[in-house]
Amino acid sequence: MMQSIFDTDLYKFTTSYAYLKLYPNAEGTFTFNDRDNTQYDDKFVEDLQMEFVNLSHLSLRKEEMNWAIQNIRFLPSVYWEWLSSFRFNANDINVWLDDEKHLHIEVTDKMYRVTLYEVPILAIVSEMRNRFLGNKLSDFPHEVFDKLDKKINLANEHGLKFSEFGTRRRYSYMVHDAVVERLKEKCPINCVGTSNVYLAMKYNMTPCGTFPHEWVMFHGATWGYQEANYLSMRDWVRTYDGDLGIFLMDTYTSKIGLQNMSRKYAKLFDGVRQDSGDEYKIGNMVIERYKELGIDPTTKTIVFSNALDFPNYLDIANYFKGRIRVSAGIGTNLTNDVGFKPSNIVMKLSKCRINSNQEWRKCIKISDDLGKHMGVDKEFEIAKYQLLLEI
Repeated sequence: MMQSIFDTDLYKFTTSYAYLKLYPNAEGTFTFNDRDNTQYDDKFVEDLQMEFVNLSHLSLRKEEMNWAIQNIRFLPSVYWEWLSSFRFNANDINVWLDDEKHLHIEVTDKMYRVTLYEVPILAIVSEMRNRFLGNKLSDFPHEVFDKLDKKINLANEHGLKFSEFGTRRRYSYMVHDAVVERLKEKCPINCVGTSNVYLAMKYNMTPCGTFPHEWVMFHGATWGYQEANYLSMRDWVRTYDGDLGIFLMDTYTSKIGLQNMSRKYAKLFDGVRQDSGDEYKIGNMVIERYKELGIDPTTKTIVFSNALDFPNYLDIANYFKGRIRVSAGIGTNLTNDVGFKPSNIVMKLSKCRINSNQEWRKCIKISDDLGKHMGVDKEFEIAKYQLLLEI
């Protein structure tokens, strides 16, 4: 099911290295959440645990390490040498069903290790969910390519630049692999890369990604919500010195993220990523913020990644044309558009601490979309008070 330790998103490795470099003693817990409250049975849990055992058998291969050293220049060879000794531990993945048969998964470890569990666990659950629900493809690959080719034609006709972001909620590895191969063949100019490192290596594509919400959530829980965005940008620059320069701004709403973006970091970062809320409203907010800081918005980029499809992306690109550079990260619409309802699952950092001598701190996310909020009510109230939010 998982093909390699590289069968994951690039930003899991970049975030892992940032923790390892700056906060090697930090610890965290990742918690699974199924927003659809799918009901499973004990057999599903048994099968899932067997897949986690299979996951624990993966290790970095010599040819993968050599490729990474040559093609992912912003991560030092010492990180790949460390990763070659890393193994997932199935015993650390706690899995259970509650009384309503809803699935729960938690993993706790050092931050630089535990962050690596998120994407493989989600990809495994997403694929197994389709099997459990009987979501079978009847005419593969034609039923996938018929839809995909229309998207490719639209992108090629209008010059829509995008990256493939579909690992975590893919229908299956088989579909994901076929989609990326097709994108490489028929959309080599406008598909600028894939977040999946294994498929980037397999098809000689650019691996894409920066940092996740968890990076800001870790800083917020550790140092307070008012400083979280600023400190997360500071630490990212300390780690990558200008590489991977897209700021994910909506961890505590885009409004707060943009307020926290100083002129220094607005100039250092190449742009921002919008992952929740109304694209037009927030895009205009981004443009105005750059203008307030004396920066020409046309020199910066917005990466839109909030459950986009290609017709919506075309409308957005046309709206902002000539005002700011536009790109997109498109995931589920590429790797799980096969006629069945895709999974709506996430796995987020739920608590962390800077070292084992400190108390655990709850982590929250206050999204521009109500359905993407995450965390306990008490912590929400603290964050809203600190950030002067009215939501």
